[in-house]
Amino acid sequence: MEMKNKIIKGVTTLVLLAVGLVCIFPFIFMVSSSFKLSGDVMKFPFTLIPDPFTLDNIKGLFTNGIYNFQKWYVNTIVMTALTIGIKIFFVSFTAYGFSKIKFKGRDAIFLVLLSAMMIPSDIMILPRYMIFKNLHILDTMWALILPSCVDVYFVFLLRQSFISIPESISEAAKIDGCSHFAIYRKIVFPLAKPAIATMSLFSFVWAWNDYMGPYLYINTMDKQMLSVGVKLFSSGLTQDYGAQMAAATVVLLPILIAFLFCQRFFIEGVASTGVKG
Repeated sequence: MEMKNKIIKGVTTLVLLAVGLVCIFPFIFMVSSSFKLSGDVMKFPFTLIPDPFTLDNIKGLFTNGIYNFQKWYVNTIVMTALTIGIKIFFVSFTAYGFSKIKFKGRDAIFLVLLSAMMIPSDIMILPRYMIFKNLHILDTMWALILPSCVDVYFVFLLRQSFISIPESISEAAKIDGCSHFAIYRKIVFPLAKPAIATMSLFSFVWAWNDYMGPYLYINTMDKQMLSVGVKLFSSGLTQDYGAQMAAATVVLLPILIAFLFCQRFFIEGVASTGVKG
């Protein structure tokens, strides 16, 4: 029986390893192709180590006279940073109100707010476009930032995290004369760092990779974001596969770095937000 269990575990490990390699192969192909000559990208059989090894594809992204890749990169960094900063404040403060402040109709209002999650985002495209046009924020990054700052899902996630913080701590702070804003800033917010980090990581990935928003609301090429800009590398008559793979690798790099630094908080946040409802 012990031998049988070892065989089953060994076979399972090999199967999972094979599935993992299949899943990660596109990423390996992308990174490897970034350092190959464009004509060698599609050569068969695939070679993991580029021969010859070149940095021309990555250098070409920032010295290309046709596409302003560095400007798109700066635009995306600024847009993503503003989105995360504003979103953390508005979402966390809203979650605090629904978790720590008792007022008439609180649960009913929160239920109505949750019902907004059932509205498909696609049907909001036209109303948003008309609103942004009337507000004169079309062709600006504010058309991307403002909708992202109101996120019902993360209000729910942070509310769950705030509820798990003992009410006795807040009551003690009130006795000492703390206002709700002071309790939120000095007690609740610091104790919910794992959930905040989880929201920040998800928000970063969604804002950084958003394609539909920049495609619809940004018209000027110098104001465009990376997600739309990278697509332009494959829109010409001649396909430069090396440049495409290099662009995809450079765009993906910040997401990998963010996940490596936030993965501990990410795991803690996902676990803690489901403790108490």
